[in-house]
Amino acid sequence: MQGLPASDTSSEKLNPTHQNIGAVQMRIKNANSHHDRHSQSKSMILSETVKVKEPISRHRRNHSQHNLILTDIISPKEQTVVEKEGYLLKAKIADGGKKLRKNWSTSWIVLAGGKIEFYKESKQPALANLKAGYKPEWVDLCGANIEWTTEKSSRKNVFQITTISGNEFLLQSDIDFIILDWFHAIKNAIDRLPKEQSCTPRNLEFKLQRSSSSELLSSLSTESKEPKSEHRKSLIFRLNYSASDTNDRNRVKSRLKKFINRRPSLKTLQEKGLIKDQVFGSHLQLVCEHENSTVPLFVKRCIEAVEKRGLDVDGIYRVSGNLATIQKLRFVVNQEEKLNLDDSQWEDIHVVTGALKMFFRELPEPLFPYCFFEQFLEAIKNPDSNTRVKSIRHLVQKLPRPNRDTMKILFEHLKKIAAKESVNLMTTQSLGIVFGPTLLRPEKETGNMAVHMLYQNQIVELMLSEYNKIFSSEED
Repeated sequence: MQGLPASDTSSEKLNPTHQNIGAVQMRIKNANSHHDRHSQSKSMILSETVKVKEPISRHRRNHSQHNLILTDIISPKEQTVVEKEGYLLKAKIADGGKKLRKNWSTSWIVLAGGKIEFYKESKQPALANLKAGYKPEWVDLCGANIEWTTEKSSRKNVFQITTISGNEFLLQSDIDFIILDWFHAIKNAIDRLPKEQSCTPRNLEFKLQRSSSSELLSSLSTESKEPKSEHRKSLIFRLNYSASDTNDRNRVKSRLKKFINRRPSLKTLQEKGLIKDQVFGSHLQLVCEHENSTVPLFVKRCIEAVEKRGLDVDGIYRVSGNLATIQKLRFVVNQEEKLNLDDSQWEDIHVVTGALKMFFRELPEPLFPYCFFEQFLEAIKNPDSNTRVKSIRHLVQKLPRPNRDTMKILFEHLKKIAAKESVNLMTTQSLGIVFGPTLLRPEKETGNMAVHMLYQNQIVELMLSEYNKIFSSEED
């Protein structure tokens, strides 16, 4: 091991203007005088921003000769000047191109020497590095890219830093002028750094601490052959994203096309019984055609159940049943052909009446078709009672067969309910309020909703009180 020159150990005078509290006494070994090797010292003044470097061990068992020489070549770096520091919210979302889960944390961020260091709390970077084993997370800004982003986070004031190695960081602050100041400071630092592959010394120093001399020499030759930072960045992202993402996207598209082309038609699924015709939400004519009748079977069963055990129930059709149970009954009706309303799970008669009202509410076109709405309103407005009854009877006779037959059975049932108003307290007026908006409504709601509701109730009330005249088969 070669000794240090004698000039290095001469009594070098200290500049008195540089003496301060931060003075560090470093003891230098003298290669010429073995007797005075441990007696002479040299004072060196370090500012707080200078990164303190541990003395290099000169023992052959600790370092190879190659490492010693190359370290001495790289070690003279420019003094690290802290440009900016403070608290920000930080989240690392990618490491080497691999996406990471976004976790926000508060960090003390230090911008210095072309890189950003992250600390858990406020502390001087130079003092923090003196801690044995403490290695703060840092970002090399050489060749990095910085931009504002609104897609990566729902927070406001977020910008993203992407390094040439594929690491991505998000920085955020709720205070506008603070985050804006940080953005410009980091962007200026990136712009000052060289765009070419002149970040090599920092990379080499990192490798020196972990590589043998043979590995180092081989890395030197490969570093000189590497492309520019822009090409390295594009190559990394192409390897990590472009090829895999493009292939996955094309594979998904081809599978979707095959599935769409091979998917069975609705008619085929219905024929195989995989999709059954729905009762709730279907047109009245379709339900009747499927059942080969003019009145839906579900309507008949509900009416039979109510007349069997609900005529004397207080508030029948006015009191609401349990909605969850009604939805369960709705599901059973849509999925199964057989339905027993005498089952114990439907023992609450208000569930049956609620399901019946839901059936009429969910009809795509109400029991009184849209095209007849205005005509029924004009008929009920007629001041002469006989003319009103005749007009409504005439309109009922013009309705489609499923609508007319279903209406006749329903109003006959409601007439039986009104006949027991002394027990169930449901008058024709009460039933008109309940069923008016359900059976009769305009196709498009207008500002006359309150007026329409009044007429809707009156139409149902009149049809109940004049049921025999309106639904009789005798011609006038």
